[in-house]
Amino acid sequence: MASMIPDISLNDGTTIPQLGFGVFQIEPKDTVAAVTTAFEAGYRHIDTAQMYGNEAEVGEAVRVSGLDRGTVYVTSKLSNAFHRPDDARKAFDSTLAALKMDYIDLFLIHWPLPTLYDGDYVSTWKVLEELQRDGRARSIGVSNFQVSHLQRLADEASVVPAVNQIEAHPYFGNETVRAYGREHNILTEAWSPIAQGKVLDDPTVVDIAEQLDRTPAQVVLRWHVQRGDIIFPKSTTPKRIEENTRIFDFELDDAAMERITELDKGEAGRQGPDPDTFAYLPA
Repeated sequence: MASMIPDISLNDGTTIPQLGFGVFQIEPKDTVAAVTTAFEAGYRHIDTAQMYGNEAEVGEAVRVSGLDRGTVYVTSKLSNAFHRPDDARKAFDSTLAALKMDYIDLFLIHWPLPTLYDGDYVSTWKVLEELQRDGRARSIGVSNFQVSHLQRLADEASVVPAVNQIEAHPYFGNETVRAYGREHNILTEAWSPIAQGKVLDDPTVVDIAEQLDRTPAQVVLRWHVQRGDIIFPKSTTPKRIEENTRIFDFELDDAAMERITELDKGEAGRQGPDPDTFAYLPA
């Protein structure tokens, strides 16, 4: 199955598997087993974060898998607590120590936090540029950045983010941010790709799934793939973990794609926080 998951090119010359496995809200005690199941199902891309609290377990799962490190793509994200440059450098060192790795494939600023740190996410981004130059972060990107945040980086920094990981699903297409990404060669990674399960009972999605003899989740994930999104659905259920990989052997026609796209509710469909006002700092 791993051979069916396509790699797509980033703007820095590296590649990334389009389908990954997300470990958000997976308890540390359950993470090794969940990631192991994901590897067995064919996943080779794991998405974690400092604020998830399970980086060490992701690293352990990679080590016990027997897979060559070079075949596994690992992403983590900077905690909201460590945006000051010196703090960000130390936090990155802590991520590598937790993972027990000497490099990470992709490192992201988790949230822009424009109302905190004097609104200075640019100096934080410049630390990530340092990490990429020294080779310890192969690629760097951002998460939950709005167009204005991305444009500020373009105006004040040197490196264009490789990806922007944002909330995106049929009820909240987030198309303005995605369009900016397309224009500036920033790939979109979609978190909450099935809207925390809320779209799976949607009559339109169910109808398309029944026509194709697929599950609603497979249909929605396929919609993302055909839009060019990088996705990492999260589950701890082995059957669903495996099921979510089986999205590369069928296609949605233009009519089905349009029907799903038309489910967009704009801001009313957003499930998570507004990046312009989100100001959470972990204790």
